Parts: sequence; structure tokens; C-alpha cells
Amino acid sequence: MQELKKKGKQMNILFTIDRGYVKRLAKCIQSIIRFPSEDGYDIYIMHSDLESGDETYLRRETENTDVRIHFVGINIEETDFPESDRYPLQIYYRIFASFFLPQNLEKIIYLDADTIVINPLNELWKMEFNGNYFLACTHIRKVLNKINRIRLGIKEERPYINSGVMLMNLTELRKRQSYSEMKEYVKKYRKVLTLPDQDIITALYGDKIGLLDTMVYNLSDRMLAIYNGDMGHKKRDIDWVREHTVVIHYYGKQKPWNKNYRGVLDVFYKELS
Repeated sequence: MQELKKKGKQMNILFTIDRGYVKRLAKCIQSIIRFPSEDGYDIYIMHSDLESGDETYLRRETENTDVRIHFVGINIEETDFPESDRYPLQIYYRIFASFFLPQNLEKIIYLDADTIVINPLNELWKMEFNGNYFLACTHIRKVLNKINRIRLGIKEERPYINSGVMLMNLTELRKRQSYSEMKEYVKKYRKVLTLPDQDIITALYGDKIGLLDTMVYNLSDRMLAIYNGDMGHKKRDIDWVREHTVVIHYYGKQKPWNKNYRGVLDVFYKELS
């Protein structure tokens, strides 16, 4: 692992991936580093199956830039968390990242590898936590939020978040997180977990999540269509997105690199090519 600058103001970015997303990750990193950070970027990649060739490829993609890449290998042979082809073990790494990342990191921006950045992350990076463990967006309306509360055994009202973009308060998470608490929760609610990592974060830490503007920090084609479909909203077009949005998230099946993509936000991905 490369040595960090002791008094630097570098921006910390976290990804958790498997080998299938190496090239997509390279695109995301490419989109981020178009925008200068005061003291560069420290990018942490948590994984369990990357090979030396993958690491070489990602380092080569960031040569001659102010980026330092740190690979954090996680060796977990058995897990208490449900896995599937759609939801591999790596999705959980973001939940307990504070256990594995260097202790001198106070905060980090987590991004899914199917996101791209189209404006600087500086404002997000400098946001105050105000006691929260996470800053994130919600893609769920109030009615569905109530259903999720019932499903997940949540008593009080709290937002159901999309975990694809989060500013994580590592200092507080190190103090408050408990692996045994997560393990017991998963054991009790395992059969009703549908989006497992998001379910767990919302259920255990939802009262310590500050909400970000979805249209700015976690915009998808679906969320853009929902917003513009509301008669009370002034329509937001591609020009608005280009000026105001920071992170675009191609979650679900709507991937701009797939032939069956339907949407308008692929223009930003194509501009990276």
C-alpha cells in the first residue's frame, strides 16, 4: 500500500468490486479525475478476487495523474451474509469498510463502479456529518418507505437509502459499529432481505443517515423520469443535468454499455470513450 501524505488534503474514494467490474471501475475513475482535487485522490479498492493483472491494468489507467490506488484484499472464506450472482459478497464490504481501511482515514466517499462523475465531488467531500454516520440519497417514496420499515422491523421513521453513493463517517463508524449486531440482524431478517446491503444499512443506521439531493448526487434515468413526471416539477433536461448533477448512477439493468439500454443519461458515459 502506498504511503499517504500525513498532512495532505487528498480526497478519499472507496470502491468494492469483483473482477467483472474492473473495466467499468476504470471508466468511473477516469470520470472522477477529470476534476482536480486539492491534493489529489487516494482511491481504495476493496476486493477478494482481483489478480495481479487487474491491479496492473488499473494502475496503468491512472499513470501520470495525481491518483494513488490502494488495493485492500479481503480474505473471508465464510460469511454470515446472504450471497447470490446479483449480490456477491463484495456488496457487504462497504458496510464494514471502517474495519479494514487505514485508521488514519476520517471519512471516505463510497461509489458503485456503475456510477460516473460529471462534476467535481468537492462539495460532497466537504459536507458536515452533523453526527451522522452516512450521507446518502433515497430513491424510495414515502409509501414504499413505510412498507420497507415493516419488512425490516424498523419501528421509527427513517429513510431507505440507495447505497451506490455515500459519504461515510469512518471515525464514528469505528466507534459505533458492531459486527455481531449486523450478524444477529441478518440472522433474524435473512428471509426478507431483498437489497441486502441497503436493507442492513437502513435498518441498523437509518437514524444516523443524512439525506443528499438525489438529483445531484445519485441520479438515474428512472429518478429523472419520476421527477419530470411530477406535474408540480419544472422539467429538468440534459442541460440541467450537465450543469447541476455530480454523480450519475446506472443501477439495475439500465447500463449504457448494454445493447438494451433505454434512457437519456448514456450520453455522459459515451463522452468518456
